[in-house]
Amino acid sequence: MAFFSRLRLPSLTAAHRNFSTILSADSKTPLSAKDKTRAALSLLKSEQNPEKILEICRAAALTPDLHLDRIAFSVAVTKLSDSNQFSYIKQLLDELRRDRPDLRTEKFAAQAIVLFGQANMVDDAIATFKKHHDDAGSAAGSVKTLNALLFACTIAKNYAEVKRIFVDFPKIYSISPNLDTYNTVIKSFTESGNSSSVYSILQEMKRNRISPNATTFSNLLAGFYKEEKFEEVAKVLEMMKTEYSISPGTATYNVRIQSLCKLKRAREAMALLEKMLKEGPKPNSTTFSELIHGFCSAGDLEEATKLFKSMVSRGHPPCAECYFTLIYYLCVGKDFDAALRFSKESMEKKWVPNFSTMKLLVNGLAGEGRVEEAKELVGQMKEKFSKNAHLWDEVLAGFPQ
Repeated sequence: MAFFSRLRLPSLTAAHRNFSTILSADSKTPLSAKDKTRAALSLLKSEQNPEKILEICRAAALTPDLHLDRIAFSVAVTKLSDSNQFSYIKQLLDELRRDRPDLRTEKFAAQAIVLFGQANMVDDAIATFKKHHDDAGSAAGSVKTLNALLFACTIAKNYAEVKRIFVDFPKIYSISPNLDTYNTVIKSFTESGNSSSVYSILQEMKRNRISPNATTFSNLLAGFYKEEKFEEVAKVLEMMKTEYSISPGTATYNVRIQSLCKLKRAREAMALLEKMLKEGPKPNSTTFSELIHGFCSAGDLEEATKLFKSMVSRGHPPCAECYFTLIYYLCVGKDFDAALRFSKESMEKKWVPNFSTMKLLVNGLAGEGRVEEAKELVGQMKEKFSKNAHLWDEVLAGFPQ
């Protein structure tokens, strides 16, 4: 308790005065909420000291209502989790609920539960669920926090807890599961290699008059593909059509394409794209992105490059991940000409591949005697990411003299 008290701030006024200087060197210029979060994100990405990570989060006055703020919370928890600073995660989330009345809500309780799951702190996620229920003071529990807890256990890969909570908590806390509840449990079952158990969940949903949706079946299809039970895949597709009158949409096709690519069956995935182009539904950028990754990981860079060009010609702007995947695998395949071309195109869109990919490209160019081109690229990277300048200096030192 003494340790906990030592880290608490003396007053809200002092907190505001101290924290404003954390996010802005010019404390006379007030930052907007969005600017505070952006400044916090920038600091969090490079900060290693756990106490300073907490100070940054306090300074930004983060809220679960804003997408950018939720990202900042996630980055902070990931940084602390990666360095095994679990007590600081607990302190941060517990302190926010205690000291900020605006965060004593169902919404923040749900986010805190998920963040504990992200850090593999399932016991704390459960404790947060129970505390929120007790604080709410109502007989019926919150299905939103129940779903958050099931999701937290799923991302922590604690599938046994998912099953226990799903069976016990609705009875204990008088909660009626909804579609999100069932979809989360189905995802857990399929991730843990128990896809066949989902059929009993579908029967329960029918008894409770809750209709499955495309997400329900996409999760189930992904599970059967992962287990390579292709007859069950066909059975589920038929069930969707005949029993539930659900036509597979683009998202369902994308799950099937992704699943086949993970199994190194990119040609079969390509056949699904061709079917979409002929019969519908229309593919989107994700469809092409999954296939590009599939062919790249299978070593078929020619087909991946063709797909990239086809994607552009069909009016689907490539996402950053498409560029990064293609550049990386082209470097691995030693096609540094194409990798350089795509990297320039990507950086023109302000999408810069990570250090390890760019290092592959720079060393590849230098190894082919294209030292000046490599140095030019290093100069651009140092200009964009000055914090990594010393790493690029080490790369330059290894160039042929």
